[in-house]
Amino acid sequence: MVSKQLTGRRQKWRSRAVNFLLFVVAMAAVRAWQQRDMVSGPAPVLQGVTLSGQPYLLPAHPGHPVLVQFWASWCPICRAEQDFIAAIAHDDPNVITIAMQSGKSEEVVQHMQAQGISFPVLNDADGSISRAWGVHAVPVSFIITPDGNVKFIEVGYTTGIGLKLRKWLAGINLPL
Repeated sequence: MVSKQLTGRRQKWRSRAVNFLLFVVAMAAVRAWQQRDMVSGPAPVLQGVTLSGQPYLLPAHPGHPVLVQFWASWCPICRAEQDFIAAIAHDDPNVITIAMQSGKSEEVVQHMQAQGISFPVLNDADGSISRAWGVHAVPVSFIITPDGNVKFIEVGYTTGIGLKLRKWLAGINLPL
């Protein structure tokens, strides 16, 4: 009787382990598919004028980790993240966001005012910046290392803590 109970438990745990492994493999496959066209290695040129009128140029070697975040005014997941992004940008000048195909600059400014958010934004009304970075959907966050390479890419919802942790890891140059 005890032997049957142990065998049943083992089978149950083996089944759970197999299901977990399948889940992990499926998530890795989805992630790889989502990132299939996105840049890796050296970060592409990123320059323009922010909505506040400030010129912006992502340095080839920024010296500090940089968060480059693509979002859109029409994206509900982006709205869920916007407070995290605003908090990070408030504490860290090494943040730039790109409003992907969200309309004219005036419309993006109106959206930000209506949402009560403030962070540095380049408007990508025609999608040219997004194409250069291989971004097809939003939100997407890139963490750029001090030597100018893309270290992390997050597609979809992520937390502020997760982004801060990735920025910190990018700054200490751990080989990941």
